[in-house]
Amino acid sequence: MLELREVSTRYGPITMLRNVSLAIGAGQIACLLGPNGAGKTTLIRTILGIVRPASGSIWLEGTRIDLLRPHQIVARGVAVVPEGRRVFPRMTVDENLRMGAFIEWAPADFAARRDHVFSLFPRLAERRGQTAATMSGGEQAMLAMGRALMSGPRLLLLDEPSLGLAPVLVEQLFAIVQAINRSGTTVFLVEQNARKTLEIAHRGFLVQKGEIVGHGNAEELRNSELVRHAYLRA
Repeated sequence: MLELREVSTRYGPITMLRNVSLAIGAGQIACLLGPNGAGKTTLIRTILGIVRPASGSIWLEGTRIDLLRPHQIVARGVAVVPEGRRVFPRMTVDENLRMGAFIEWAPADFAARRDHVFSLFPRLAERRGQTAATMSGGEQAMLAMGRALMSGPRLLLLDEPSLGLAPVLVEQLFAIVQAINRSGTTVFLVEQNARKTLEIAHRGFLVQKGEIVGHGNAEELRNSELVRHAYLRA
């Protein structure tokens, strides 16, 4: 589904990603684990074309995408739930969802996608006329995820979706991520909650200081001394 080949990304003179290579298979939940400042969000921004790689290449389903603009990458089936959710605060739930479907869809397609989002998040259906600014953090997290799904993505990028949520909401969110994956969407989950992430992921990658320092299936990572020491200590 997605492959990065020796990707390096810089902000001015500062190298944020250094020769990153990884591959995510179709239908998988893959995760990226790492501390703050490791380059996780930069990697998401690079995949989306918001930041251009200084070197290397990015491939989606066999087609190179790192030379495309962000809206062209979205049109090829990639969507994102950004860190901090970034909903449109003065817009209603319905209006936020319409922004997620900015690619031209027939009215029937839009309605079907919205109905799917409402089936995953009944709370959004109840609050469809409410502005995002007046919603709780958990409801905004649902809205950000629903907005991303409105484009019908084949690859969903999630950047720290559990950040700031109460534990009960974190449990619900990870269950919904699994449901989205079971419906056929490949998921790339960037998280600091390693314990919960490795419970649902098929495989994962570890990033430190902009470099991939480990990878494997979820069980291998759970048993890795590096992961246990850095992320899974009680």
